[in-house]
Amino acid sequence: MVNHQLFLLLTLILSILVFQSESRVKAKAPFGFSLELIRRDSPLSPFYNASLNSSEILIKNAIHSMERFKHFQSLINQKAVQSIVFPTENSYLTKLSFGTPPVEYFAIVDTGSDLTWIQCVPCTKCYNSQGSSLFDPQASSTYKAFSCDSQTCRAFGGEQCLKTNDCQYHVTYGDMSSTIGILSSDTLSFDSINGQKTTFSTSIFGCGRNNQVQLGNLGIAGIVGLGGGPFSLVSQIGPQIDHRFSYCFVPRFAKSSGKLIFGQESIISHPKAISTPLVSKYPQTFYYLTLNGVSIGDKTAHPSSTQGNVLIDSGVTLTILEPDLYSSVEAMVKEAIGKEPVQDPSGAFNLCYGADTNINVPEMVFHFSGADVRLQPVNTFMVNGDLVCMVIVPNSVNPFSVFGNYAQINFQVEYDLQKRVVSFAPTDCTQI
Repeated sequence: MVNHQLFLLLTLILSILVFQSESRVKAKAPFGFSLELIRRDSPLSPFYNASLNSSEILIKNAIHSMERFKHFQSLINQKAVQSIVFPTENSYLTKLSFGTPPVEYFAIVDTGSDLTWIQCVPCTKCYNSQGSSLFDPQASSTYKAFSCDSQTCRAFGGEQCLKTNDCQYHVTYGDMSSTIGILSSDTLSFDSINGQKTTFSTSIFGCGRNNQVQLGNLGIAGIVGLGGGPFSLVSQIGPQIDHRFSYCFVPRFAKSSGKLIFGQESIISHPKAISTPLVSKYPQTFYYLTLNGVSIGDKTAHPSSTQGNVLIDSGVTLTILEPDLYSSVEAMVKEAIGKEPVQDPSGAFNLCYGADTNINVPEMVFHFSGADVRLQPVNTFMVNGDLVCMVIVPNSVNPFSVFGNYAQINFQVEYDLQKRVVSFAPTDCTQI
């Protein structure tokens, strides 16, 4: 109860800070805007690497999914104060600008992180392959560093006060990489898909000066945090976007981008939209749902754990199920397909078939509380070289699951953070 009250207080403080500044430039609120959401491994990405084949990307994403998942578990079990980011070629990017005049960057969109940050000068340790120049605070007329005695610094828990009285932040990620820098504010702007620019004149972010993270080989400037904590972007601009956002992930080889939508434009109007409650648990960064079972045909497998037993995440590619549930699901899939599986030489996937085997992948229904999400073959199987593999794998340790981004392809997924629900609507995300 104390943690929940503190979260509400911090959210109120930060929302007031952003709203007071925003009200000077926006006459009406809430409003909405849409951004392109680009897969890092898509030919549409400015960082596309044509030398990697699809099998290499898939295996790499599988490995990173399991690494990220293990650290989800450690944070939840140990209640450690960390964030989780394991960026891969399958990460989703969006374009944003900081400062006045605005400087454009690409950053990873992550629902499993809170603080938005980018690399800044002067930098003691920065990766130098982000594809753009580092952000220079002195070149922005609207930049401000929070002082150590500021309310914002105290709320964030700034760990060290510099000689300049600037508030230093230190965020450690699940792989023990980290970003250290100055807790700051500046103008944040987005180029909406409709051609208009959406600007927030006061946005709290991290100006990273010591960034020991796994972004150096991806060409990315930083992270856009869309988690549930008070310092995430969606919490800061909550009053302006009606406390809601949604995204739509395109299939792996689509020739168009997906969408990241904020505010009123994110509301799902699809007649087949279904909703399930968000469950409040620690850490508050993560979005927890309740999974009651998984069905294929007339057979249903049930998890051993109960309320809030699955995370929905944009950064994990695979869907990861608790051991007993996975075993039951795998058995149902094998029975439905009725062909002899083959072993994956990479060891990344538990269930594979020869790509030349004519298999009929069954529809799989995930029964969330109040919402039956029907997954199609694009959500559950992927081509892996000369194999076709199920992109659902087991968690070999604890009764805990993650609903990954492959399972969310071709769904508009809406987060209503005021009503505390997540909604799904089957959608051709290439057309939205």
